[in-house]
Amino acid sequence: MKALPNPPADAENRRAVKPVLVYPNGTLPTPDLSVLAKAKEGMQKVDEIIVPPRDGRCFSVPKGHFFRIVSIEGPQVGDLNLWNAHDLTERFFSGKTRALHATHVSVGHRLWSNLPSLRPMATITEDTLAWYGFDADGGGVHDVIGTRCDPYTNKLLSGGDYHHCCHSNLCNALTKERGLSFRDAEPHVHDVLNVFMCTGFTRDTHQYFMKASPVRPGDYLEMFAEIDLLGGLSACPGGDCSASHSSDVAVCHALKVEIFRPDLEVLRDWPFPERNAYLPA
Repeated sequence: MKALPNPPADAENRRAVKPVLVYPNGTLPTPDLSVLAKAKEGMQKVDEIIVPPRDGRCFSVPKGHFFRIVSIEGPQVGDLNLWNAHDLTERFFSGKTRALHATHVSVGHRLWSNLPSLRPMATITEDTLAWYGFDADGGGVHDVIGTRCDPYTNKLLSGGDYHHCCHSNLCNALTKERGLSFRDAEPHVHDVLNVFMCTGFTRDTHQYFMKASPVRPGDYLEMFAEIDLLGGLSACPGGDCSASHSSDVAVCHALKVEIFRPDLEVLRDWPFPERNAYLPA
């Protein structure tokens, strides 16, 4: 290994420069959660979908409706994709969501779409795991830093073929939902929101880590659909991600998605987002 170059004489001064937030708090318009709470009073469940262990399912959420991802059997994490229900090329942009908000998201944060649309697709309105915060290892819940387990990385690292990775589950779910071939569906599957997953970066080597999710039956993450959404959810083959990833050994459980219709009259003046207005010169 090539030796590291000698540090400059002012190395410590360079390291001591104070950081600057790229997108400071207050830069973005904040959603009025009180209006959304009012709209939820008396809301009615209109649909539910069960996502079996080590499998994926798609679901639809009309604009102005709420949806919950619910733990129903035991500790289990889920990988979430979101698309514009009318245009699969507009999809969740985890990288920009991370930059605009944080590495882990919760109430008041929004899930943003990719360029050139760049608009909020969903707003997080409830999170029963919000109490967790960040632990002594730097771990938090609901991250937008991981990608998704996939068969290609598994093949690279283990040499074996594994067909129940979240990438594969999401591809298969979209295939069934839209009548696409696996290869036609695959380019639309994208980096995820790791729902219920507890993750962070090690302090010494700064490597991505996972640890046992604190989720228990009855916990849920609730979101408000800012546009007509098609969602895809995989019940990760890592179960609660306490030990293994992409495995038939880990204990896995089903997840549930619930769709709710609120009082739409309360939302008559809600500023539903249009596609980003930027036009190239």
